[in-house]
Amino acid sequence: MLTNHPSTSAPGAPPYWVDLVDPSADERASVELAFGLRLPTREDLAEVELSSRVSEEAGSLFMNMPAVSHLAGLDEPSSPVGFVLNPRVLVTMRYAELRSFTTVAKRFESTGAPVNSVDTFTALIEAMIDVTADLLEGIAGELDGVSRTVFSTLGTQVMAARSNADLRQYLTLVGKAGAQLSRLRDSLLGLHRIVPFVTHVRRDWIPDAARERFETSQADVVSLNDYQARLSENVQFLLDAVLGFISTKQNDMFQMLTVISIIGIPPTLVASIYGMNFKNMPELNWAWGYQWGLTLIVLSAVLPVLWFKWRKWI
Repeated sequence: MLTNHPSTSAPGAPPYWVDLVDPSADERASVELAFGLRLPTREDLAEVELSSRVSEEAGSLFMNMPAVSHLAGLDEPSSPVGFVLNPRVLVTMRYAELRSFTTVAKRFESTGAPVNSVDTFTALIEAMIDVTADLLEGIAGELDGVSRTVFSTLGTQVMAARSNADLRQYLTLVGKAGAQLSRLRDSLLGLHRIVPFVTHVRRDWIPDAARERFETSQADVVSLNDYQARLSENVQFLLDAVLGFISTKQNDMFQMLTVISIIGIPPTLVASIYGMNFKNMPELNWAWGYQWGLTLIVLSAVLPVLWFKWRKWI
């Protein structure tokens, strides 16, 4: 889909922003012909080396990065986004619905500004940073909830009583948060490459006001990178904690099985001895021999239980 954002509401006004969403070959060709550009393919946008992510050709800046879609789209893989920026027009290429692009487009429709490519690109970068910050805050809230459940006094008691299936559910939540953080890190890395690339060389068609906004955006990206790194450390810590609970429960289960097996050995031994039925066993002729055997069996089972409780092993 191709969307033109003209500089004025007058019919035939030249666009300052051309937005291509999953473009067809005809749409790509029409934009290339109209502006004399060679647009990168989706395969080009997906390349990871720095020379493929940012470059300059014939006065136009070519930039691309991976981006996540809406908040619910964190479960989906990142989608490449491409920017072609020059003094005349900004061409964007994407293959997913992005909340930042939708927000900026609606803002322009309501305010009627800006009307140039640089301000549009600046607004998109700022919106992408805002969306990334919101997503990081959402993940931080989820991790905080898991952390409270695991490490609070009441939560520790609850976790100790959980089944392994419940613990695996927490493990899945933390692992999912780690995967989401990985996607956001790729997006932040793309922003960290793009913003300095636009400003590190002074260009006459990039005004000082836009350059100052880029510097602010760069500072925001650095702070979000630090925040993402802290969240990643928290994810690793929670993964180790939940795995520790699972391991502890498994050890408790093996300990209980061991205790039960030990408790069952003495009664089995007593029953086995009196089950041999040798003629020279005096207990076979006792009037109370049956009760005697049952008493020994009960005592041989109860005494180990009392011993284990005294040692606090059960």
